[in-house]
Amino acid sequence: MWNPDIRQTHNFFDDWASVPDTQVYDNAFKVQWELFLRHVWGEGEYRWDLLEGAKGLQLVDLALKSWKERRWVDVPSLER
Repeated sequence: MWNPDIRQTHNFFDDWASVPDTQVYDNAFKVQWELFLRHVWGEGEYRWDLLEGAKGLQLVDLALKSWKERRWVDVPSLER
């Protein structure tokens, strides 16, 4: 059992392992914007509609409320 009041002799940094950079990830906002522009030019479907955007804003608002009130909040479902 770990006791925070007792000085630890174990060096926890020795347990860390390097994680190799095996995959480069592109900026997600840029990728989504490019998908939208392709859709506008008629080159493909765009799966995120206005309701999905509203869900994103709802989640941000509720996250800020949760942080401000220091409590869990329920996420109600949105309907069209």
